[in-house]
Amino acid sequence: MSNAVHAPRLALALLAALALAACSQNKDVAAGDPGNASGQHGSSSSAGLPGGRIPIGEQLASAKGKATGQSCIDCHGADGNAPIDPTYPLLGGQYADYLAHSLQAYRAGDRQHALMTSQAAALTDQEISDLAAYFGSRPTKLRDLHGL
Repeated sequence: MSNAVHAPRLALALLAALALAACSQNKDVAAGDPGNASGQHGSSSSAGLPGGRIPIGEQLASAKGKATGQSCIDCHGADGNAPIDPTYPLLGGQYADYLAHSLQAYRAGDRQHALMTSQAAALTDQEISDLAAYFGSRPTKLRDLHGL
């Protein structure tokens, strides 16, 4: 058989797979999960965390940490896009899973930074997820360096 005969079948199978994937991503909303209705950023993460709540993450980002007396936005700036030190990363628009993994690594001591290790030490899984969801939802100033 020629490729022309298989093309419509392949296109139909691809459409069905995409529709199924889209439906499965929205299962929490369809099931009436109240977390998503109030700004939850998904039901779980690759970091093994609960769903992040953007509004709670915004509150946490402004809260002063007991370890250093600083909040996330004190050092990383509003929306995570204006760090006070050029060596501090931009957080706004970063992948939430990346942010969550980073905070987990600081909390566990697997990743070291004079301020971040102590700031993350007391964070719960839910707080990490909330912060990651919040900063991941912010506008980004990140640049793709591909092609530079």
